Amino acid sequence: MPYLVRHAHAGNKRAWAGPDSARPLSIAGRQEAHGLLTRLRDYPISRILSSPSVRCLQTVEPLAQRRGHRVESADVLGVDADPTDLVALVLDPATARAVLCSHGELIGAALTRLVGERFEGDSLSWPKGSTWVLKVTEGRIEDARYLPPLRLQGSEAGYY
Repeated sequence: MPYLVRHAHAGNKRAWAGPDSARPLSIAGRQEAHGLLTRLRDYPISRILSSPSVRCLQTVEPLAQRRGHRVESADVLGVDADPTDLVALVLDPATARAVLCSHGELIGAALTRLVGERFEGDSLSWPKGSTWVLKVTEGRIEDARYLPPLRLQGSEAGYY
């Protein structure tokens, strides 16, 4: 059951002066990153893979720290990656319980290929900070569950 996460809010890319790959999370994005701690609290996670972009790495860092995993940078999750490669990664048994953090353009194309026919109208969405929990059986998507973004302050996110 891979977890496909869109990076959290990173502000306006047109207002960012540096390279887009270095654009960090905004305050709201940091709150959404902490929200992943709650959203994925009851799910088993064996690995955390991320696009090399700073905003993706920052999105999953609190989760990696909480779960005792390192974040693996993966070009296949990068903003300019091929959606076919992401689809193959999602269906790969090696990512059965992995968090995969990527970008909206790539996630949209991959989700449309993986589960698009099951969702009509506007119900297939992937806003910043959201997660899709995908149940993969024998190389195909058996079920898909959408988890909306959740903005939490650092002390609110967690297991207590």
